[in-house]
Amino acid sequence: MRFLVIISFLLAVGSMLPFEVAALTVSPVRIELTGDPGTVIEGELILTNEQEATRTFYSSSGNFEATGETGTPSFVPGEEGLATWIETASSITLGSGGEKEVPYTITIPQDADPGGHFAAIFWGTSPPKTEEGGQVSIGTKVGVLILLRVSGEIEEGGGVLEFSTKDKQKFFSSLPVTFTYRFHNSGDDRIKPEGEMTIKNIFGGTSAVLPANKSEGNILPQSIRKFEVSWEKTQNNKQQETSDKDIKGGFFQDLKREWNNFALGRYTANLSLEYGASNEKARASFSFFVIPWRILTLAISFLIIAFLLLAKGIKKYNQWIIAKARALK
Repeated sequence: MRFLVIISFLLAVGSMLPFEVAALTVSPVRIELTGDPGTVIEGELILTNEQEATRTFYSSSGNFEATGETGTPSFVPGEEGLATWIETASSITLGSGGEKEVPYTITIPQDADPGGHFAAIFWGTSPPKTEEGGQVSIGTKVGVLILLRVSGEIEEGGGVLEFSTKDKQKFFSSLPVTFTYRFHNSGDDRIKPEGEMTIKNIFGGTSAVLPANKSEGNILPQSIRKFEVSWEKTQNNKQQETSDKDIKGGFFQDLKREWNNFALGRYTANLSLEYGASNEKARASFSFFVIPWRILTLAISFLIIAFLLLAKGIKKYNQWIIAKARALK
């Protein structure tokens, strides 16, 4: 039975920053390549020893695939596929603070299937070992994701399976409003949907334009990934928003939150995406309401009180006029 090793603390597909665990920093953390069958690709990694002692680091490799819909990679033993095409130094010794460029090669077989192939080069402080039953012990390691596209006739396909607010909620009392969409990649290579989410008010005006894939997350072949997009206040109001979220309970505390995150009416979120080498398009929309009922309740209450006071004032004024007219007779 194939043994899946899920490393939750490793980078998700789409991360762009150097990755650091314990004694070692490896960069870059993601390498995107394209090659033809039968060719050899060469490259280099940079390893840095962060500890105050000389350490030896050992390499290993494994393939990865999507697990669930979060975009977190799930690693499997490198018994076939891209993991077996990679060659690099089996071990590297670095002094304290030492840094070294480590070359690697990827030899693409002549009969390699066109499309996406995905693996990782791991570096750790323990030599790779195989446990009972052929299971691979990963231990504490850092990795570099290798995303390879083998040239050829590659089928691309996909689309938005579902788009709505989080938990399909239709009514809100204030911002923020969080949206989710699930995108299915039915093709042979990874895709990265790009585009915008436009929020329109009831009059057709644009209330907000939001990036639909701010993290630049990829979707692996034959998998589904869920994305989240949040409509909230501008960056200048983030500190106030955080303070508002910490306030819990009480009508007037909730009233303050509605005031600081105000929106009113029916809105429609329009999702517009492009993906793949041929820039295929995907569209979806969802309508919802923002009703700041506490503010409206307070405003209506004030209007009613003002109307009653005005009516009472007019009545008293009329009575005064009548009384004055009688006094003049």
